[in-house]
Amino acid sequence: MGKQAVLALRAVIVALFGGCVVVQGVLVTLMVRDLSGAGGGGVLPRAAAVMLIVVLGIVCAQTVLWCVWRLSTLVRRGTVFTPSAFRYVDVAGGAFAVAALLLWALGVVLAPGEAVAPGVVLLIGVVGLGVAGVALVVLVLRILLAQAVARDAEACRMQAELAGVI
Repeated sequence: MGKQAVLALRAVIVALFGGCVVVQGVLVTLMVRDLSGAGGGGVLPRAAAVMLIVVLGIVCAQTVLWCVWRLSTLVRRGTVFTPSAFRYVDVAGGAFAVAALLLWALGVVLAPGEAVAPGVVLLIGVVGLGVAGVALVVLVLRILLAQAVARDAEACRMQAELAGVI
């Protein structure tokens, strides 16, 4: 991965992370204002649950962005095939899994009543399934990383043996 590609990726990550922070700030401010003016009827707990799920979902996205930043640093240094990369891949995969669970929880919170159409709840469930699929892809990529790290270690061992023979 070239230097320009890493810089472009980091620019995108900074823009996305900044957007997440702005959305969190605006969302929390608007939701608190709406909740303070909301009456009874079960609206308050439901809206608070939706706000919590959305904020936690944004935290999951920020976690993935941070992990990609750290992995791009390892790529730039040429040290991505080391055991330190597993930590970031594991955290990113976990964040995707938590995001899928949060989407399904959002569907459960929005399902009762007539405030949200059933199709929207179904769409949220399908998106959750897609995010769970991404978590599984990250798991497969982690397995590939483990194989690459093992091969790299084997190659280093063989190279050391060859240097000893020569």
